[in-house]
Amino acid sequence: YCLGSGLSWEPRSRAVEQVHLRCTEGSLEWMYPARALRVVLEPNLSSARHTTVCIKPASDFQGASIYVEHAGQLHLVVSEAEGARPHHVSCFSAHTPQRVALFLQASPQRDISRRTASFQYELLSNQSAAGPDFKKMALVEAMCRPCDNVELLLAICSSDFVVKGSIRNVSHDSENHMSQVHVGVQKVYRQKNRIFQQDEASGEWRGPIRTLLQCKVKKGGGVFLFTGNEHFGEAWLGCAPRFKDFLFIYWAARERGANPCEFQLD
Repeated sequence: YCLGSGLSWEPRSRAVEQVHLRCTEGSLEWMYPARALRVVLEPNLSSARHTTVCIKPASDFQGASIYVEHAGQLHLVVSEAEGARPHHVSCFSAHTPQRVALFLQASPQRDISRRTASFQYELLSNQSAAGPDFKKMALVEAMCRPCDNVELLLAICSSDFVVKGSIRNVSHDSENHMSQVHVGVQKVYRQKNRIFQQDEASGEWRGPIRTLLQCKVKKGGGVFLFTGNEHFGEAWLGCAPRFKDFLFIYWAARERGANPCEFQLD
């Protein structure tokens, strides 16, 4: 997390402030944007497998536009007008995966009223890219098809969340091409952050999971094993077999010694 203010700079300075961020994901908050800010993403990695960068501006993003540097040119990624759009994520390929430079240009303004240009970013591997769909939203890993047995067994090992539960409701957001699955959770096997929480009134564990609108998810009965990954603080659906089908696949693989990890079912 990086925090800074345009008010801290020398009034007559024309220098572009430089910021270096070395994490594969994080956030930046630029208060009272003034002049320009160059943000260099330099993840401390020996490999060059991170090839996609996604940026999600805050809902109150104001006072600047974001560009990406490529071959000496600046290409607009997020304009100030787009910053207020909820759930809007911009993704682009990183031509030099270990060093990506963003350029924040402050918008001209006559007053000094509080404005904040803040955004979250993630550097993603090309293995999780979902192609050109959903406005190049490469962070979406749900591909609207059932996982095969190998993918399912890998999902329970490597997903950010693994929960057992049922679908309480499904809501659709056609403007942002997303659906949200509202899950009643019977058991949380793993979660990276506290997306699935216990309701104080009912005592039931609940949580929302997002997926693509084109996947046409509908409310259905039965118990499922929901897996997936978290992006920008939200859970995105990966493999979601019926729980009884998962048990059959898991125990069959275990008998053959083919399961990639031990999964604690109790």
